[in-house]
Amino acid sequence: MKKIMFFDIDGTLIPERQGAKVPESTVKALEKARAAGNLLYVNTGRPAVNVNENIVSLGFNGFVYGCGTMVVCDGKEIYYKTLEKELCKSTVALIRECDAVPMFERRDGVFFDFTRRTLPMIESVRSTFKAQGKNIDRSTEDADFSFDKFIICYDEYTKTDILKETLEKDFYWIHRGEGFAEIVPKPCSKATGIEMVLNYHNIPRENAFAIGDSLNDLPMFSAVSTGIAMGNGTDLIPYAQYVTDDVDNDGICNAMKKFGFFGQGV
Repeated sequence: MKKIMFFDIDGTLIPERQGAKVPESTVKALEKARAAGNLLYVNTGRPAVNVNENIVSLGFNGFVYGCGTMVVCDGKEIYYKTLEKELCKSTVALIRECDAVPMFERRDGVFFDFTRRTLPMIESVRSTFKAQGKNIDRSTEDADFSFDKFIICYDEYTKTDILKETLEKDFYWIHRGEGFAEIVPKPCSKATGIEMVLNYHNIPRENAFAIGDSLNDLPMFSAVSTGIAMGNGTDLIPYAQYVTDDVDNDGICNAMKKFGFFGQGV
C-alpha cells in the first residue's frame, strides 16, 4: 500500500539561511518517491501566499498551510478557517495593550500594525518579503483586515504572561525561540491537517510519516506512525522516533530511503 510523508519547509526542505535552495538530493528523493507511487505533502506554518514557487514546483500532491488553517488535496481546497472580524479586532487591541509586535497572516497576504513599535525580527521578515516582491504595506487599519493565524515577537517590555494567558482562550501558543511565538486558532494544527489528508486519501495512520525540525512540527508527530526529526532540529529531536541527517547532508533523502519510499530494492 502507498505511503505518505508530510514535510515542513524551513529547516527541512530548505536550509534556514538567506538565499538557500532546496538541496539537489531532496529534489531527486521526491521524484523517486513519487515514481514509486507514494504521496508527498507540504505541512507548513506558512500561509499559501508565502509558499514560493521553489517549493510548489517540486510537485507535491497537496499542502497543509498555516498550521492546519487551510488544506489542499490534489489541487482542491478541502478546508479553510479564517477568523471573525470581532476576534481579529480584539486580538489586535490585546497585543497593543501588552506591547508585543505581530505579523498577521492570511492565505492571500500579511498585515502589520504600523501604529506601534517594531522589533528586529519583524523588520527582517518585511525586508525578505519586499525582496520577494510581496506586498508589505497591508495594515491592521485596512478595511479588509482579518487573519488566519499570526506570529508574534516580544521582549522585556511586553506583558507576556497576560498576553499568553488571554490568547490561549482562542489560540495555541507555539514557542519558536527566545522572544518569538506562532499563534494558531483552535482547533487547527499541523495534526488536524494531516488527519484531513489521510481521510481524503483513505490512508491509514500506520502508513503516514512526518519530518520536521522545530517545535511547531511536534503536532505532526501525534498524527502519524513515525515522526522524523532533521539532524539540525535540536528542539524536536527528543520527541522523534527517528533522527535523520541535517538538511545540508541529505537528511530528506536518507530518511525516505530508510522508510522505503523509493520502492523495493532501492
